[in-house]
Amino acid sequence: MASLKSKKLKSIPAEITVPGDKSISHRSAMFAGLAKGTTIIEGFLPSEDCLCTVHAMQALGATVEPLEEVEGVGLVKLAITGNGLKLKAPTKPVDCGNSGTTIRLLAGILAGQDFKTELFGDASLSRRPMKRVSDPLGLMGAKITGQGEKICAPLTIEGGPLKPIYYKLPVASAQVKSAILLAGLFAPGKTTVVEPVATRNHTERLFTHFGIKWLREDDCVSVYGGQEPRATDIVVPGDISSAAFWMVAAAASPGAQITLKNVGLNPTRTGVINVLLRMGALVTNSETHSDGEPRGNITVRGGDLNATVIGGAEIPNVIDELPILAVAGALARGKTLIRDASELRVKETDRIAAVAQNLRAMGVTVTEHPDGMEIEGGAKLQGATLPCWGDHRIAMAFLVAGMFAEGTTTIEGSECISTSYPGFEHHLDLFLLGDTGAPPIPVMSGIPQPLAEKLSQKHA
Repeated sequence: MASLKSKKLKSIPAEITVPGDKSISHRSAMFAGLAKGTTIIEGFLPSEDCLCTVHAMQALGATVEPLEEVEGVGLVKLAITGNGLKLKAPTKPVDCGNSGTTIRLLAGILAGQDFKTELFGDASLSRRPMKRVSDPLGLMGAKITGQGEKICAPLTIEGGPLKPIYYKLPVASAQVKSAILLAGLFAPGKTTVVEPVATRNHTERLFTHFGIKWLREDDCVSVYGGQEPRATDIVVPGDISSAAFWMVAAAASPGAQITLKNVGLNPTRTGVINVLLRMGALVTNSETHSDGEPRGNITVRGGDLNATVIGGAEIPNVIDELPILAVAGALARGKTLIRDASELRVKETDRIAAVAQNLRAMGVTVTEHPDGMEIEGGAKLQGATLPCWGDHRIAMAFLVAGMFAEGTTTIEGSECISTSYPGFEHHLDLFLLGDTGAPPIPVMSGIPQPLAEKLSQKHA
């Protein structure tokens, strides 16, 4: 089991370019695999999670070709050639790894196919509830079975003719919304999803980018069946959820300044900026591109942070950033309250329990609630050896916390970071060793070798 260590930060680098957006990379690969023709995806995130999606689309009949130059491990070009909405039956179960996005969105796509598919994942994914997806897809006509009352993976999906539905989401979830809308492409007529709270809209934006017409009316999102995605190239912006770790590190360092380059600025994902502004950080952003997804640079200047309340309608907008925002709360003056975030209980791990336990181990007073926690800021953090329960965001959040602690903080099981942030260790070194202390990430000609090997595997 790998481990990473953190200690008091030495410097704040002037600029960092984070890897491509995880959510958009997943969806881009799926849409490209559903379109007739070739789509070039630039800036694709070559993380384990996103590679699971690429492999799945290969197994379902798409052709994947690695392209051109890769700088470090974050900027990747892939060409994916699809054969349209009618996919090929895989010859074996499809491995979704640790990726909830892969298994839930694929369930929507496979619901409309005329064959049976098994989707499975690792131990963490196999504990996550899939009933929230199987219920609406079952109403549309698919037959989905899984393990236990929560319908956990492995899932067996028997697709077939679907009918459109009007479905009110019981819990705000972009993944469930996306699964239903993708299934709606295979159902004649209008499929509508009603959101209790607006969630990230990457699927809808990609509908537009790939030529699919959809409609937003108040809290309802609708799509008409029978439309086929049109192959079209796409640029994936940097992931704001990855940038958030360095944003908090800079925000909690008075006098520091960092610029995150080419980051996605989709308004349904920028809640972390609003939270840090409320806490007293100086954050500015400048949109430089708006094709498909808005993107640009984010600059953060550090100062003394103050406590805040994070809850209500903004929770879906910051759900992935809550672990690192909890660390910001520990570094702020006053009591920070996170509420209305029970969804954290069913992520890669129970993130409420995990964050509370690790903060306490570092000397922070935390009161845990069913839907969140109250964090008393201002305590002097102490380095500790901490578990991350196989959760990449917990691992990265507490490596950042270690930058503000006395002594050394060791995160056990840190290999899970590769599910979302290849190159994280190098960027961590920029903070811990300074700009001249860390070895540069090499610029490679062609695709990174591990990725090339994975993409060259046969997925018959």
